Amino acid sequence: INVSGFASVDMTAFKKYKFPIPPLEIQQEIVKILDQFLALTTDLLAGIPAEIKARKKQYEYYREKLLTFKPLTPLNNKELA
Repeated sequence: INVSGFASVDMTAFKKYKFPIPPLEIQQEIVKILDQFLALTTDLLAGIPAEIKARKKQYEYYREKLLTFKPLTPLNNKELA
């Protein structure tokens, strides 16, 4: 533990540690999956604002349809016959 109260890493021991690395074929498969995931998330992030804008426009359209209508005129007896 160092002065700040956080555990510190012994760099000498850290440099000696052997990190397991998967074979190149596995690494390429991982990259392929991550690239597909990135493409999907990018498409979603780009599409969400457009979808929100379209829903707002749709909401405004139907709100106006509901709130703006011709006032009813009373019918006279001749129109009923």
